[in-house]
Amino acid sequence: MTATYDVLGFGAIAVDDLLYVEHYPPADAKMPVTDIDRQGGGLTATALVTVTRLGGTAAYAGVLGDDDLSRHAIAALEEDGVDCSLVRHDPEARPVRAVIVIDLSTGTRNIFSDARRFVSRSPEEMTEALISRGRVLFLDHRVAAAGVAAAQVARLLGIPVVADVERLMSPEVPAMMDASDHLIVSAELAEEVTGRDDPARAVEALARPDRAATVVTAGETGCWYAQGVGSVTHQPAFAVEVVDTTGCGDVFHGAYAALLARGADVPRCIRFAAATAALKATCPGGRAGIPVYEAVEAFLRMRG
Repeated sequence: MTATYDVLGFGAIAVDDLLYVEHYPPADAKMPVTDIDRQGGGLTATALVTVTRLGGTAAYAGVLGDDDLSRHAIAALEEDGVDCSLVRHDPEARPVRAVIVIDLSTGTRNIFSDARRFVSRSPEEMTEALISRGRVLFLDHRVAAAGVAAAQVARLLGIPVVADVERLMSPEVPAMMDASDHLIVSAELAEEVTGRDDPARAVEALARPDRAATVVTAGETGCWYAQGVGSVTHQPAFAVEVVDTTGCGDVFHGAYAALLARGADVPRCIRFAAATAALKATCPGGRAGIPVYEAVEAFLRMRG
């Protein structure tokens, strides 16, 4: 069966309310808000928007309700060209709701999220007919139980699996990590799993012969990666004037998946993803600043 989309995703989708303040306040303080914005968010959803901004095709196939927040989440994805026709509707389901406070003095942010009504598809729904719709399968930790089943089907079909794991929030998360071909995790999560606070050593501990790439990201210090159990390579972060880091990790994952769907090798995917995330950091919002493909290529040419 011929794939319909470059990237098919099942994970987190959110509605983000962004509050901008001059600096993040201490406890029991009052702080005026300089601006408020509402955007779509979520690990997988923002990664899929990144794919479409970069000229690829993407579909979100998770579960949402028929409430205002669900409609807003779908509209935000569709506005960016992400196909939502595969969404399953459940009247009890809601997107993740997040309030994000951005410190304008540093470009950093604090996230307060509510995922109590987030619903994942079941493992039984991860059929060959559904998984085969994408050239690349994208999963995150919020759908770990179904993600394991989806990754197993993808492996049978020869479809690469990109996993974005931020938290060990369920017993199935490690199994989903094991089933992923391209595992991209933060340095914090990697240390929690391996006990190693050096990202390069954490990559060595997580890498496996049957995994195409193991990547540990560490913000402004860049990322470290290995192909199979080969030597560990460092990709420095690109120096930019940071305005807002909201969504940078999701954008990195999405750009990586987008290039992978185009047939790029791992080093090319990593460098392109790092550049895309850096450009996003120069703009406010989790999605508003995601660049187009030509802008990333121009940025990379300037950096040599």
